Amino acid sequence: MSAKGSVLKRVRQAVKLRNKNRHYKSILSTAVKRAMSVENKKDAPTELSKAQKVIDKVAAKGVIHKKKAANKKSSISKHLNSLK
Repeated sequence: MSAKGSVLKRVRQAVKLRNKNRHYKSILSTAVKRAMSVENKKDAPTELSKAQKVIDKVAAKGVIHKKKAANKKSSISKHLNSLK
C-alpha cells in the first residue's frame, strides 16, 4: 500500500509544526529558568518582565494553553516575591 499525496503533505506539515513548537518551548523554558534562578531582589523585576513577555508570546502562538501561561507567570511572580 502506497501513501497518498495528502498523507505525505500532512506528515511534512506535522514535522514543520513540531520543530516550531520545540523551538518556542525551548525559548520558554530558558526564560523561566533564568527568572527562577534570580537571587537578588533588584534583578527580579527585569527578569519577571522578560519571562512574562516570552510566556505571553508562546501562549499567543498556541504552543501552550493560556491558563498554563497564567500558572507559569504566577509561579515566577511568587518565587520572585519571596526573595529577600
